Amino acid sequence: MQTKSLQGKTVALTGASGGLGNAICKQILSNGGDLIVIDRNPKKQAALIEELRAAYKESKIEGLLADMEDMESVKALCAALSARRIDHLILNAGAYSIPRKKTALGLDNVFCINFVSPYYMARTLAPALTARGGSVVAVGSIAHNYAKSDPSDEDFSTRTRASLVYGNAKRHLMAAFFALAEKGERVSVTHPGIAFTGITAHYPRLIFALIRYPMKLIFMKPKKAALSIYEGLFTPTQSGEWIGPRLFNVWGKPKKQALKTIGADEKKRLAAYAEDLYQAISDPNGKQTN
Repeated sequence: MQTKSLQGKTVALTGASGGLGNAICKQILSNGGDLIVIDRNPKKQAALIEELRAAYKESKIEGLLADMEDMESVKALCAALSARRIDHLILNAGAYSIPRKKTALGLDNVFCINFVSPYYMARTLAPALTARGGSVVAVGSIAHNYAKSDPSDEDFSTRTRASLVYGNAKRHLMAAFFALAEKGERVSVTHPGIAFTGITAHYPRLIFALIRYPMKLIFMKPKKAALSIYEGLFTPTQSGEWIGPRLFNVWGKPKKQALKTIGADEKKRLAAYAEDLYQAISDPNGKQTN
């Protein structure tokens, strides 16, 4: 059971109303933290806030709306979080098997949700959070193993297999966070292992109906999977490290481990790509932002 206290601290969490997000919310609140829940669906967010306020009456719980496909929405969210002087940020929002489209950036929407937007938020907010002893936590995935990045198709817009598209985006995010760690930012790359959440419901309906209950028995429950993400608030990772379940990166209590699946050259290239993209988004007219 995770017992590290967040008393007096405020944590902002993207993707709060999902299965893993809900479990992370409860982990934060049960350990004394205040919470800003960030989602794109106002009805789901309102229901979640009502549920949490009823269970954690002593905590401050606020909601902010943002769409991770929309960079202007993400920029507004960063401004709102800066004004609130949060202590920690957990970048949990993600998308796996969803209808594909190009965003206003000209990039695949799955790539934007899982990499571009969370990296932009981390790159924007990490310096201030690091300066006051806070942190930014990325939720990575073992799915990053499914696909090595491709400079000729950076966002995998020509691929159709969901695991490849999702895994490529997570690979970019994790490599970009390694670069932030090298710059001295207090960040953590974490992953939940294999957890039974909404992301596992992408199978065809009949197949999912057959495998649902075996999956619930085999996969970790969100409450246990959330412990690795929570640990990231207190344990920074350096370049080439991540925090996840200790047994084969699939089950068990959190443990910081070396990650050897992204080589030095690829990591360097993805970090440069992330920084170039950040600069282009920050100032479309081409003036560098430091």
